[in-house]
Amino acid sequence: MFAVLKTGGKQYKVSANDVLTVEKLAGDAGDTVQFDEILMLGGDQVTVGTPLVKGASVRAEVLEQMLGPKVVSYKKRRRKHSSQRKRGHRQQLTRVRITDISASAPKAKAAKAEVAEPAAAEAVAAN
Repeated sequence: MFAVLKTGGKQYKVSANDVLTVEKLAGDAGDTVQFDEILMLGGDQVTVGTPLVKGASVRAEVLEQMLGPKVVSYKKRRRKHSSQRKRGHRQQLTRVRITDISASAPKAKAAKAEVAEPAAAEAVAAN
């Protein structure tokens, strides 16, 4: 099974145990992140989102936070101006390993969250 996910303004085709380098995500090494913007699911049956596949998610484990290669921007004005400018930049990146591709979100957790909210609202109203 594979999925096409969107993160950091880019799209990635992933399957289980793939290692990706994406734009910086919050989290330390060993943390789990979940991608909810799934554009397509494939495998035995292909599902294309309009624009997203409802309820689909991809879980990944953060391997490391890192810096990308240095990109140098150099500008020089010619002739009598003798002006030069050199700047460097290293993009912050996160390396992740895909652990699980889910076609539907767990419904039991969603049901508990819906039940918990009205109970909390009643408790606040009682005080």
